[in-house]
Amino acid sequence: MDVISVIRTKRDRGELSPEQIDWVIDAYTRGEVADEQMSALAMAILLNGMNRTEIARWTAAMIASGERMSFDTLTRPTADKHSTGGVGDKITLPLAPLVAACGAAVPQLSGRGLGHTGGTLDKLESIPGWRALLSNEEMLHVLDTTGAVICAAGDGLAPADKKLYALRDVTGTVEAIPLIASSIMSKKIAEGTGSLVLDVKVGTGAFMKNIEDARELASTMVALGTDSGVKTVALLTDMSTPLGLTAGNALEVRESIEVLAGGGPADVVELTLALAREMLAAAGIEGADPAKALADGSAMDVWRRMISAQGGDPDADLPIAREQHVVTAPASGVLTRLDAYDIGVAAWRLGAGRARKEDPVQAGAGVELHAKPGDPVTAGQPLLTLHTDTPEKFAYALQSLGSSYDIAPAGTEFTAPPIVRGRIA
Repeated sequence: MDVISVIRTKRDRGELSPEQIDWVIDAYTRGEVADEQMSALAMAILLNGMNRTEIARWTAAMIASGERMSFDTLTRPTADKHSTGGVGDKITLPLAPLVAACGAAVPQLSGRGLGHTGGTLDKLESIPGWRALLSNEEMLHVLDTTGAVICAAGDGLAPADKKLYALRDVTGTVEAIPLIASSIMSKKIAEGTGSLVLDVKVGTGAFMKNIEDARELASTMVALGTDSGVKTVALLTDMSTPLGLTAGNALEVRESIEVLAGGGPADVVELTLALAREMLAAAGIEGADPAKALADGSAMDVWRRMISAQGGDPDADLPIAREQHVVTAPASGVLTRLDAYDIGVAAWRLGAGRARKEDPVQAGAGVELHAKPGDPVTAGQPLLTLHTDTPEKFAYALQSLGSSYDIAPAGTEFTAPPIVRGRIA
């Protein structure tokens, strides 16, 4: 087997054989296939696609590159959730303890932000003392004693994906649907969860900009999960506007705690409850009411235990950026658009995100929203507040906000798109 023939097969729109796929994933993981060769293959896959048989085999080969976890010792059914990434998407933070409070075990292996999308681990690391890196034994202990754990995937879980993901990010091949689907599902299947709910974002702030691409990605991942014996469901959810009123690490933790306390922005609460109900149904748990678990404080109790179990102090003050800059509304009327991508880029430029995986992030940096589409605004009122420790970043962040919002005359009718735009099972 040689890598040139594998590249040529896909370059010429051919179907990769199971043997070709198994060999190239194994050889790349071992370093026998060079980065530039795998880059060429990834680009050929982006341009020419893969069929369901190829994607399933590619996913299986990435799973086989590492270890598989098992939660057989747990007394609760397991349910996990994965989001394809967005702006202000702090849903995992209230969702994991909420679903645990309703009777499931939630092993939430999460990632870091890159570019304009935020990362769950970066958000939680703004809590003093909290640890993302746990051994498999520590992870199982936290899961068994609290019902939920949010942590980084270990190096032994689908190492081929870890290597390939980093390569895709610097070669313009992140958007390849077969590679997105196999990347996500290889980790989730290897993780060993019994059921999985996918939150596939669609809109300007998502990787999938239109509903057709989002539906294709969701369908591909649901099929991969189902074929592997994991009960898998996907919701297509809107990411044209940021979720909630914050984008940034400590800012989003604060907002998540508000949700767990029974408050918080309506869109965050709506999506959290929608995903919680799907996760409980997929895990076979009947009769639990996640809205009640938010209202009565039981979800907050799980959150506090989970944070403490990973070394964090749930009562500690969260970091606050040293500098702020307020963007005011230039006119009175109705806010009809607030672009998720532009807000995400601004938060990233302020220090909330990273350009490379090794870059540090500022815990307090980000963007606070004072209005959402549909809200009336008055000229001169605060529209956005930018937060950073490095004020020289304000000008760079403001460049991305120049055309990020529209204000229509007062009385203009506005209907926001639904949060949940579709379901695939």
